[in-house]
Amino acid sequence: MTNTIDLIYGFDIFGTIIFALTGALKGVEKDLDFLGVIVFATTVGCGGGMIRDALIGATPAAALTNYIYLVVCVIVGIVVFFIGSFIHSERKIIKYADALGLGVFTALGCAKGAIYECSVVGQVLCGVITATGGGVIRDLMSKNIPTILTNDFYATATLLGGLLFLYLERTELSVLLLFISCSFFVFIIRIIAIQFSIELPKSGDVWKKRKK
Repeated sequence: MTNTIDLIYGFDIFGTIIFALTGALKGVEKDLDFLGVIVFATTVGCGGGMIRDALIGATPAAALTNYIYLVVCVIVGIVVFFIGSFIHSERKIIKYADALGLGVFTALGCAKGAIYECSVVGQVLCGVITATGGGVIRDLMSKNIPTILTNDFYATATLLGGLLFLYLERTELSVLLLFISCSFFVFIIRIIAIQFSIELPKSGDVWKKRKK
């Protein structure tokens, strides 16, 4: 059991690093100063989990009780500030890493929702909020429409992953297998969407068809 908890904790740190990386890169794209890049890294790396914890009453939030999360985000922000242009050229790799981070945070959010005895809807929402909350804050600070409302199967992947989590937690799967299955399910969906440019219909497309 201890090994399982340690492994899940390791995945959590990995997801935090990946999301902090995407946040810091956005800060570099927006030409923010040194502190601004670190703030974006921290916001995306920890923001979703902090929103979730506040909503379900898991206070103080995990990022405030375990300093590792914030330290990791700050380090990532500093590194990206100095070598952001090089990392930015590897956008394809970052997209794949982000997809894996999305899956990890979805599973973590659903699991924490289950621990705090949230309803089935609440558990799914915990997964979605954990995986996308930081990105929403980042986009709002960047004066952009949140990515989850415009991107190809981003929030949709987390919703489907949450539903899979609900189904699998009623089976005899171990906690570790449940976590890994949910994480990689979201990862695969996201990668397929990226590879084949799969998107949900947009309202503008519907109106164009009506005009024709």
